[in-house]
Amino acid sequence: MTKTFAAVSAAALALVAMPAAAQDWQGGYVGIAGGYAMVDDEESETTPFDTDLNGTFGDTVRTTTGADAFSPGFCGGAPNSNNAAAGCQDDDDGQGEISFRAGYDWQSGPIVFGVVGEFTMSDASDTVTAFSITPAQYSFERSLDYMTAVRGRVGYDMGRFLPYVTAGGVYARLENQYNTSNGVNTFTPTSNGVENTGFQLGGGVEAQVTQVLRLGVEYLYTSIEDDSDFTVRVAGGPATSPFLTGNASGTDQRRSGSDFDTHAFRVTASFAF
Repeated sequence: MTKTFAAVSAAALALVAMPAAAQDWQGGYVGIAGGYAMVDDEESETTPFDTDLNGTFGDTVRTTTGADAFSPGFCGGAPNSNNAAAGCQDDDDGQGEISFRAGYDWQSGPIVFGVVGEFTMSDASDTVTAFSITPAQYSFERSLDYMTAVRGRVGYDMGRFLPYVTAGGVYARLENQYNTSNGVNTFTPTSNGVENTGFQLGGGVEAQVTQVLRLGVEYLYTSIEDDSDFTVRVAGGPATSPFLTGNASGTDQRRSGSDFDTHAFRVTASFAF
């Protein structure tokens, strides 16, 4: 996060130092944006179980003696090892992303309003892990494959600077993956990726460097609802396996949270035409 703010701050200072240019914002443009996206980490997220396979999650996986097989608990992140004592890596570390955009602005007096379309590729991912008393780890990872967005924006002409706010909808593909250190049972996941919808909102400031080139900084909050209902069936292994005590066919497991939220800090470059 420190690197992110440093990069954005440096870009903002560079904008302030730029010479004056033409003060006309109306017209079309294409551009690129790059920076860091940080996942909104859900520390309270868990991985609920359906031990009797009746479609209702929230059961406790128990050993043959009645003990809670997942008493070590859960963590919001990727596991450092197969035991809870080793902890997890935080999800809120910045991951790189890059976007390609095209848009058009209209101007009425000092008010500038327009629409922008964007295609984004990102390395942002969100993981939750469960730990069993075996010990073993069971982790669900959700990552952003790609995202398209259409946003409106409204700004105020301040000469060579254009501060603005922006908001709109997104269409994205999230990929779900499952990982475990358990080598005894079998694990059968459902389909790991579907297209999802969400929204974005944020703001930024652009500066005209020349009549063609514009540079800026931007913040975007993105919220995507994961509709995949990604579930893993845990089965097989010895008859004494905790995953078989509720139903001989196994136990279903999934993550409790369906929201994939990110905070992106970016530098933008646009070419007007």
